[in-house]
Formats: sequence, C-alpha cells, structure tokens
Amino acid sequence: MRLKQLIWVCGLGSLGFAAAAQGHYPSKPVRMVVGFAPGGAADLVARAMSDAFGKALGQAIVVENKPGNGSSIAADIVAKAPADGYTLLIASPSSISVNPALNLRLTYSARDLAPVTKITTSPLVLAVSPTTGINTVPELIAAAKKRPGELNYSTSGNGSAPHLGAALFTQVTRTEMTHVPYRGGSLAIQSVMAGDTQVTFGTSPSVLPMATSGKLRALAVSTRERSPLVPSLPGMREAGLPDYHIEFWYGIFVPAGTPEPVLKKVYDAAITAMRQPQVKATLARDGTEVSTSESPAAFGAFLNEDSKFWVSLVKNANVKVE
Repeated sequence: MRLKQLIWVCGLGSLGFAAAAQGHYPSKPVRMVVGFAPGGAADLVARAMSDAFGKALGQAIVVENKPGNGSSIAADIVAKAPADGYTLLIASPSSISVNPALNLRLTYSARDLAPVTKITTSPLVLAVSPTTGINTVPELIAAAKKRPGELNYSTSGNGSAPHLGAALFTQVTRTEMTHVPYRGGSLAIQSVMAGDTQVTFGTSPSVLPMATSGKLRALAVSTRERSPLVPSLPGMREAGLPDYHIEFWYGIFVPAGTPEPVLKKVYDAAITAMRQPQVKATLARDGTEVSTSESPAAFGAFLNEDSKFWVSLVKNANVKVE
C-alpha cells in the first residue's frame, strides 16, 4: 500500500512540476524561426513585431533565419522541437499547405505544427527590371508570348507564394517563363536588379523599396482590385486580367502538443504586439497589413479552407518539386 501511495504521490508531483513549468512560462528567451533569408518579407515581419512581442511575452525574442527548400527546413526544425513554447515558427502558406502537397518526402506534416494566429496579409507585387523596357502588364504578356521561356522570373523558392503567383500568371495568360528559385526574397529581388532575371512576383516589403528607388519597375499588385496598402499600383482587373487574384499571409505556429496554457500565452502576446501602432505603421510602409485571428481555433479553421486554394493551384498550374 505504501509503495502504491508513493507512486501515486510521485505521479502527482511530476504533474505538479509540469503545471508549475507552464505557469512560469516563459522563463528564458524564445526562438522565432523564419524560413527565409534576412531581408525578405518574412524576416521583416518577424523583426517588426519581435520587440513588442517580447515585451508582451516577458522574454526576449530571438529571430533565427533558417532558409531553404521553400521554408521547409524551418518548419521541420520547429515541428521536431520540444513542445514547450520556446521554439516558434513564422510561416506562410508555402510550408503549411504548398510544400506538403508538392513533396511527399517531407519529414514533417502540417499536423506536426499547431496554429497560433495569423499575423499579416498582403498582396504580391509584379515587378520587372527597368532594362526590359516593359512598363505595363499587357507589355509583359506580349513579351512573354513573343519569346516563350526566355524571360526568367525569380522567387524566394520552389512552392513559395511568389512562385505560385507567377505560375498562376502564366496559366491565366497562357505564357511561358522560366522559374529561377532563390533561398530568400531579398536574393530574388537582387537577381532582377542585377539583370540575372527579368521578372518577379515579390512580396511587398521586398519589392516596394526597390521600386521607389527606381531599381525595379512595379507593374501591378496581385489582387483583383487595387490594394489600399499599395494605392499607386493597379490591381489585376485594371491591368487586364480580371480572373487573376492571389494574396498571402504569415502566421505563428508552435510544435503540436504544446500545452494549452502556453499556446494561449503566445497567442495573447502576439495579438498585443500586432495591435501596437508602431508595428502596424512599420508593416504598412512596406505594403503589409496586420491581420490576426480571433483564436488559435479560428486560425486552424481558416487554414483548412485556405489550403484548398493553394493545393488546387499547385495541381492546376502543374507546379513540381525541382
């Protein structure tokens, strides 16, 4: 009897320690893993919110860039991390919906990551090198049809939102361009500026500063109508492609199995951070809008529907793993 009582008490003790650990979360700095290189949109979003996020959470946020394989490397790292709230992922549709649909050999699945909240949404920006002499979307379509496969478009990786944005464009316009993937959005933009590629469907934070300085020529946003985030650029309907529409988001994820109290603390801190005027202003300057979820469950429901769009696009545009 005493042995059974001892085992029972020890069991309660271990549960008590676990509860205590959750109650004191976080007691050390928190890693926020980004699947793209420094200077890209995901990196800019993470760094724009990290200070406010850390203050709300009560610990420093350490942003770590782990680019590669369309952000799959970062997603795999977080999926395999301890489910204790100390390793977070900033992810886009590419690592949650697209890569699992493209590559059945991935060592993680979306089920290995628990959704916390969406944090931003924004359109892509279609831009070209000024040396191309292309000034409008119809001119780009004409050039692509005149020289099938000769125009190269750069993206932040295979299966990324910019890749799918371009794939949808070639599908809708019945044109052919050559995909050149890079390990991050900033590298993709640099390739267009250097003349190694001619076209990009880049993220707003990556493209707009270069377009403002004249190093790129922005032609349109990827949404059907003009975006209030980038009011100077036409939407695709105005540019002559009423059937074209695509936008993307970033969200926060934790390893599956993260205790509910910890997940709630991460969610509450993220919402507090994204509501800060300075965070909103910083993101708005780069054409990104703060967009949060009502709850982790609401974000999960959103993902269930959103993934249908991305998976359908992958199949219809015949996007393959390269």
